[in-house]
Amino acid sequence: MTREMLLLSCAFISMIGCDASVLLDDTDTLTGEKNALPNKNSLRGFDVIDKIKSDLESACPSTVSCADILTLAARDAVYLSKGPFWYVPLGRKDGTTASENDANNLPSPFEPLENLTAKFVSKGLEKKDIAVLSGAHTFGFAHCFTFKNRLFDFGGSGKSDPSLDSSLLQNLQKICPNQADTDTNLAPLDPVTTNTFDNTYYKNVLSNSGLLQSDQALLGDNITASLVNNYSKWPILFFRDFAISVEKMGRIGVLTGQQGQIRKNCRVVN
Repeated sequence: MTREMLLLSCAFISMIGCDASVLLDDTDTLTGEKNALPNKNSLRGFDVIDKIKSDLESACPSTVSCADILTLAARDAVYLSKGPFWYVPLGRKDGTTASENDANNLPSPFEPLENLTAKFVSKGLEKKDIAVLSGAHTFGFAHCFTFKNRLFDFGGSGKSDPSLDSSLLQNLQKICPNQADTDTNLAPLDPVTTNTFDNTYYKNVLSNSGLLQSDQALLGDNITASLVNNYSKWPILFFRDFAISVEKMGRIGVLTGQQGQIRKNCRVVN
């Protein structure tokens, strides 16, 4: 499992919807989701998905959907990074269209917890799922523009976010100097155990070292703050709850039966 595959799979865990629409390339008649703000220059490893799909088509044509491939890849990336294993129900179909607008409306690192909660609830999830699924930030990277406001002009103050650990602040200011050409530089979401799926993310949040504003926002609510504290102490509890939440999220927006199709090439509609 390559590092790019880990990054791609981690990103897909956070996607709302399970029809592999994000894999579709732009065409004359379809605008895909790869250039949506949360995805542009961020998602990677599409070639790995292409290779998996090609091998499966050779072995059993038109049998395994791109949506199922993504869901399995996300699970296996977590497991191979020393995280939990969970059951993945299969039989998804691939969507035949995409929505850049919907992709731009994914939960944002700039939003307050109330907004994030509303988006999760609208998909049948709850506040606990926010705290649990935020734990996916135990690995992966974020572009500087997603947190640079915390480094130099937090809330329009012209100063850094006072809640950000001073040592982390200094390191991030080196990675992301206050200039536009650093917006796409990458910083690890968890600088302590960057390539391991564990509960260090929650320890980071408790020590004011959560990279994104939405990470630290978890401490501003009694329910999510309690979960952050519990998960920081008991990794087995985090693993159990993460497996439950991500499996539940994996059922959102699924196409089955006569809905959708099984693409022969994940980048284009049949």
